[in-house]
Amino acid sequence: MNKKEVLDRFSHLEKQFEDLQKDFSLLKNDLVQLMEENHQLAHENHHLRQRLDDLTQEDSSNDEQTPSKSVGEGYDNLARIYEEGFHICHVYFGTPREEEDCMFCLKFFN
Repeated sequence: MNKKEVLDRFSHLEKQFEDLQKDFSLLKNDLVQLMEENHQLAHENHHLRQRLDDLTQEDSSNDEQTPSKSVGEGYDNLARIYEEGFHICHVYFGTPREEEDCMFCLKFFN
């Protein structure tokens, strides 16, 4: 092998090494960004879970404090009013119904 060939091979290897260093640098930057994003998402997830737990505890304490009225009591009252011949829909609420059914009122029951 002559000196020029050795020098050319060395220059080629040096160029490959520089390219490899650039690739490693870019890969490192991508890795840093992914790690930062992962940290932010984990932090946000932690806060959201705490908020969800707080809301769940508030709901359970509110359920314990509410009177023991039946959930369907309002629904039953509206059904009774409708059977008595009055509208329960938002369009004609409280006005007397004629003998035919009102499609707006019936939508409430569906």
